[in-house]
Amino acid sequence: MTAGPGPAGGLYIGLMSGTSLDGVDGVLVAFEPNADHALEVRAHAHRPFAAELRAELMALNAPGGTDELHRAALAANALARVQAEVVQALWPPGAAAGIAAIGSHGQTVRHRPREFDGTGYTLQLNNPALLAELTGCTVVADFRPRDVAAGGQGAPLVPAFHAQVFGLPGRPRALLNLGGIANLTLLPAADDPAGVVRGFDCGPANALLDHWVQRHRGQAFDADGAWAATGQVQPALLARLCDEPFLRQPPPKSTGRDLFHPGWLDAHLAPHAGLRPEDVQATLAEFTVVAAADALRSHAPGVPELLVCGGGALNAHLMRRLALALPGVAVRSSAESGLPPLQVEAAAFAWLARACLRGEAGNLPAVTGARGPRTLGAIYPA
Repeated sequence: MTAGPGPAGGLYIGLMSGTSLDGVDGVLVAFEPNADHALEVRAHAHRPFAAELRAELMALNAPGGTDELHRAALAANALARVQAEVVQALWPPGAAAGIAAIGSHGQTVRHRPREFDGTGYTLQLNNPALLAELTGCTVVADFRPRDVAAGGQGAPLVPAFHAQVFGLPGRPRALLNLGGIANLTLLPAADDPAGVVRGFDCGPANALLDHWVQRHRGQAFDADGAWAATGQVQPALLARLCDEPFLRQPPPKSTGRDLFHPGWLDAHLAPHAGLRPEDVQATLAEFTVVAAADALRSHAPGVPELLVCGGGALNAHLMRRLALALPGVAVRSSAESGLPPLQVEAAAFAWLARACLRGEAGNLPAVTGARGPRTLGAIYPA
């Protein structure tokens, strides 16, 4: 289905469930007409995944098991129902006519762009048709595959949004999203006519940290990094983790649980048997920090400011370590620039839904490596 010029302003809902697999975040966003940077987040809602759904989504991230197609279809239905709960928390039932569209990212379970046949694929479990039925709203989904079809990575897609919302005249800055995977956006000064926005995945973040604390303490995540802060970084293990070839690969690049999964971690831990679990957690936190700091120094030396978003921005230990690893760089939460960390990615998919309805490009070829700008998303009318 093709879209003509869509609403320039109005209300949109963005939904995001990332590689942390902790649930669905949603935001209600008001856009001013013809002003991409002028937006207001009017509400934020979160619904956690039930333990059974989280376990099934985690299992579907890895090959193997029986009847995967059947299980994936039912998991997508369950995800749509959680998304609908978030929508209803943001906008009461019966009032859906006021929403221009919902931008629904879905849940990535495989991400292998450019592999196998030269095109590869990215797969997000989702049922946008069911979400449209449950909410009475137009839904825009399937954002990543068009960029992959155009030779791109399909990720990260948020740098275009970052540029609109966080770009500053006369001053470059960087953004680090610490979700399940860490991704970096490098913004030139907004008034630099030669400036090019860049962005790429730079390593793991909460995917490994959450896995380790769940395995050893039965907790969903390491609140504030308090457990990691009790451990000691193990230099030999850190060096082994940092030897991962992906870290040295030049952009454009993206990754996910296809690479940074529990089996990857166990293989790296095998020569280091006997380490205290809290020391492993401290080292995993440092790995996240070192990978991000090295990427920033390599690709944007001298940048004065790093804004951090995603769940990792709420991890006080990670934020302290980032500040120590980047002397001379002001490390701040995205909240200090007007958008709290847990709202940034969901707001980006509201913005991408708006771009789709308006027939505008949502990708940045300099980021993803696609052959050119593309309108991203498929539209499921109300």
